[in-house]
This record gives sequence, C-alpha cells and structure tokens, in this order.
Amino acid sequence: MKESTVSLYSLLIQEFIDKETIQKYKAGTILFNERDSVDYIFILLRGSVALGRVHMKGKEFILKILSGEELIIEYQLFKPQAKYHFYAKTFTDCEMLMIKRADFEEFVHSNQNLLNALSSWLSTRYLKAQMKCQDLMMNGKKGGLYSILIRLCNSYGVMTDEGILIDLPLTHQELANFTYGTREVIQRMLKELREKDIISYNQQRLIIKNINYLKESVDCQNCPFEICGIN
Repeated sequence: MKESTVSLYSLLIQEFIDKETIQKYKAGTILFNERDSVDYIFILLRGSVALGRVHMKGKEFILKILSGEELIIEYQLFKPQAKYHFYAKTFTDCEMLMIKRADFEEFVHSNQNLLNALSSWLSTRYLKAQMKCQDLMMNGKKGGLYSILIRLCNSYGVMTDEGILIDLPLTHQELANFTYGTREVIQRMLKELREKDIISYNQQRLIIKNINYLKESVDCQNCPFEICGIN
C-alpha cells in the first residue's frame, strides 16, 4: 500500500466505517456509467474494480484496475452537478463502503489532514496518468503492451520459481482493452513473447520470466511502484 493512499484511506475509514454499511457486489456489477451524476465515492475494502470507457462503436478501453484498500473518486471535486467521465465495473466479487459525495466533500473542507492527504493522492494519480500516456504514445502497441505487463507486475506481481506471477486472471481481450488494441494483435504479441521464453500464459494467468527484456524494450525508467502501477 502506498503511503499517500494509506493516509487518505485510513482517514476516510476512521470517519465512515461505523456510519455506513459494507456493501457486497458480485463480479461484473456496474457501479456507475459514463455521464452518470456523481452521488457517491467508494472505499474499496476487498476485490478489484475496473475503470474505463466505451467508444461509441462499442470498443472498450480499460483505464486502470483498482484493488482492495483503494479509493474510487473519479470526478471533478467540488464541482456542482459533477458527472463521471468513466464507467466502473467490479472485476471480481467486492466489498466496499459508499459515502455520499456531499458528506465526503464536507469532511474534506473540515479536516486539514484529509485535505493534505487528498492533495498528495491526487498528485500521484496525475503522475501515473501522465506516465501511461507517455508509454502508449512513445512505444506504440507493442511497447504499450510491454508497459502494461510491467505495471501489472508492480501491482499484482508475486515472485515464483518461474518468474513474476501476475496474480490477476486476464483474458486476451482484457489485455487488448488496456492498450485500445485488438485481441488478435495481443494474441500475436503474446505468442512472440512465449516463443522467446519471456512469458508463459496458463489459465488466464501470466508469468513474466524475463522482465528486464520488457523494460529494455520500452526504455523503462524504473519509476517507484507508486507511480508505475496499473491502478
């Protein structure tokens, strides 16, 4: 858990855990859609949530995946009649607290520690978004996939004898949605990586056997995990 997220997360938990009921959601549940009015923020206690957009032709782009002990605050703060710019859908079964937007914003205004923690959290989110844009623009589809694999290792990686296991089941289509590519192109690039023994792929789980190959291919700057993650 990143320091800034812990501070903000902890302050919100302390304030609201006894005031709100823990909600449970099955995988695949839509929490909100693009252009919905913002009524709540969400404190993710357990499970994973995908955020993204759907193009008017139906093509999906996954912006990020948030996992347990995370916050879903996806709107312009303190703006009257704010609307969501992305959708949020549970990736796995989840438990979370829903806090009314008005209660959250009032708490921010009344608590300097929370305001400081929120500023730190937002600045980290901004840097993450900038780095993702850089990777996709400078490295093309192949580099974009390599960058996503590195970020997945940082967020969900578990060291094993074979390499770094990405402990999150992902289909080829879901990987394609991270780069706004096609499933066929992703399948071809993953096949190339398997043939070079850079990765293995079994039952929707990836093992990265040679992460240095991926990093060298995209001129990785070895940013800290709090910047280089999929969340």
